[in-house]
Amino acid sequence: MRDTEPTSVLTIGDFARASRLSAKALRRYDESGLLRPARVDPFTGYRYYTEEQVERARLVGWLRRIDMPLAEVGRVCALYETDPAGAARAIRAYWARVESETAARRDLAASLVDRMKGNPAMTSSASAAALALRAAVLLDRGLVRGSQQDAAHAGPRLLAVADGYGPDGERAARAAVAALASVPRPARAGDVLNALDDGLRTANDAVAGLADSGATLTAAMLTGTRLALAHVGDSRAYLLRDGALVRLTRDDTVVQALVDAGELDPAEAAGRPDRALLLKALDGGEVPPEPELAVREVRAGDRLLLCTDGLSAVVPAEEIRRALAAGTAPEPTARVLIALTHEAGGPDNVACVVADVVPAAA
Repeated sequence: MRDTEPTSVLTIGDFARASRLSAKALRRYDESGLLRPARVDPFTGYRYYTEEQVERARLVGWLRRIDMPLAEVGRVCALYETDPAGAARAIRAYWARVESETAARRDLAASLVDRMKGNPAMTSSASAAALALRAAVLLDRGLVRGSQQDAAHAGPRLLAVADGYGPDGERAARAAVAALASVPRPARAGDVLNALDDGLRTANDAVAGLADSGATLTAAMLTGTRLALAHVGDSRAYLLRDGALVRLTRDDTVVQALVDAGELDPAEAAGRPDRALLLKALDGGEVPPEPELAVREVRAGDRLLLCTDGLSAVVPAEEIRRALAAGTAPEPTARVLIALTHEAGGPDNVACVVADVVPAAA
């Protein structure tokens, strides 16, 4: 607050008209510290602004129109004053996150529509034991990293992989996987998505307190003939059926969001130096990231692969497909996949789960 009234002072009404923000919005932005008036009358409480503040006010208004949270708006505005290019990158990263979350919700809606159109009897307890998973887990440190920060779990109903990052990345990945594995199996098939959602929240809590550390997490839970998926980060899940490989998850990365938005060619994405820049991860924050959730129908003979980006980032999809389709059991198949990462230089840790969908009695 200034002691003398500045030149070109605007009343709150005039400033509202110039900035195209309502007086109510200006009061809210003042209270939040986002857009302070140049002077406040000590007797009437009336707010005054300067013409120089119009540009910032308009920027605030535009950012709010794309639903950017107030805290992020403040950071972008502060950045814009010293580094306009950096502010532009921050806006782009925010919108990439929005695109990614929208795509995840679209996929969940599509999978739920498919489920509603299916046979209601598939959610009965009688079908819950129809299929099982025969799985193998392999962890590999790679040829460059000095420690192992990936973790994995494989059981007859639940598969999971996690990729830790930061100084406590190993603890974060292990804690996330252990927390998810401890979530009780739902009594009803229809509750499986809720169970996985709860599991990821529990996993997020498990990594709280690990400074500057966190983990990605990708999980699959089998109930009856339906596979529920929950995913945060850039680890991946794949399905091999009749020799064709389908990716079941979408990377929560800036690069993937740009691909989804049509701003980046998929062929260029793999070579980007920022391809691992995450939009979402389990970081122990008070508000857990919203996971990508989906439900897929599976059948005996299908093969699943869950892996961290130490595999998917360096081994082409076609080589992954050939390895999975070779007809060997899950463990030797996983060893082949690890060998392929070594041939590509083994630059990162790998967690790899290969699982065959088999009749439960097998």
